[in-house]
Amino acid sequence: MTVLCADTVVCDADRTIEDGAVVVDGDRIEAVGDRADLAAAHPDHERVDCDLLAPGLVGAHVHSVQSLGRGIADDEELLDWLFDHVLPMEASMSADEMRAAAELGYLEVVESGTTTVIDHLSVAHADEAFEAAEDAGVRALMGKVLMDKDSPDGLQEETDAALAETERLIREYDGAAEGRIRYAVTPRFAVSCTEECLRGCRELADEYDVRIHTHASENRGEIEAVEDDTGMRNVHWLDEVGLTGEDVVLAHCVWTDETEREVLAETGTHVTHCPSSNMKLASGVAPVRDYLDRGINVALGNDGPPCNNTLDAFTEMRQASLLGKVEELDPTAIPARTVFEMATRNGAEAAGFEDVGKLREGWKADVVGLTTDNARSTPMHDPYSHLAFAAHGDDVTLTMVDGEVLYRDGDHVRLDDRRIRERAREFADAY
Repeated sequence: MTVLCADTVVCDADRTIEDGAVVVDGDRIEAVGDRADLAAAHPDHERVDCDLLAPGLVGAHVHSVQSLGRGIADDEELLDWLFDHVLPMEASMSADEMRAAAELGYLEVVESGTTTVIDHLSVAHADEAFEAAEDAGVRALMGKVLMDKDSPDGLQEETDAALAETERLIREYDGAAEGRIRYAVTPRFAVSCTEECLRGCRELADEYDVRIHTHASENRGEIEAVEDDTGMRNVHWLDEVGLTGEDVVLAHCVWTDETEREVLAETGTHVTHCPSSNMKLASGVAPVRDYLDRGINVALGNDGPPCNNTLDAFTEMRQASLLGKVEELDPTAIPARTVFEMATRNGAEAAGFEDVGKLREGWKADVVGLTTDNARSTPMHDPYSHLAFAAHGDDVTLTMVDGEVLYRDGDHVRLDDRRIRERAREFADAY
């Protein structure tokens, strides 16, 4: 049993405790409350002191296996960025390179306070990323990419083979690491998948009761390509082939019209907002406030290192709120508490983890601790404002998943950070 103590405990978007504590027993939170009371009730247990405690953040759309490509394709439009740079990189990667990239991605999220990821892998060598996630100790919803149409050499697959490999991976990894790892069927996007493939993804998701994770309506060129091919708007096409619903996570959703937004709301489809990526690729601004007003669950994601170039989820909170205010010309749009909830509980809901994203008795012990011993944290009038607008991933002093400390005071517990970085540099020289 461990007693985590802090000057400020941010339990969720509605509750904070000054001079608070979180008691962890096994993989669960046993109690949340006053520091003095809980410390006195558990005098013989390990005590860890932090300045601020919060739920672990959720990166609801990341590409860990693109980590070796950080900075290779700056200042590019989405489809050029993807087809001229990122997909050729993925196609050339060996199993060892894929493992090194995934390890680097998980190293970054652990040390910057993200405890759960929804990870969009690549076509080949998905086993390497699953094993890397297990070894890293992160909580993850993740899946192999399917691409059976108009794709580069080395990535395009036969439809039946892509679906069969997906089924093998579901059997192998869904529920792995005592339920910490779950599978998502992961078609790349409608542009690179046939109707047969997309319908097959729905069939597998239904058969094995797993989620679906794909990209949608990120860029106007993508919208045009789908409409030219199918005669339908992107979200309507995805709805037609079964890729909407409460078990579906759609990344981006920048370019949607009124009828598509109605579909997202009516079907309970989750949307992941990736503001830094959308700005860097000049894809556009997602209508986040409109989605939230319609009751659509909106989470936050960093996207991939080549289009961000960081997996720091604190940065994404700041970007999401500021961009929303500018888009609406309204300073009240996407306030700090809202964006904090998007980065925590909303992301956990999108990933299908029922008891993650809040510091609450009986919930999973996914906790991050931060230092406030720096000028940027002084003064801290409002902890939500601090987390949304001032905090950085390098403020993190503690990362805990399932009650296990993965990172503490600059040291990784499970991962050999120096070896991972050195290995990544060696492989990245090829790009």
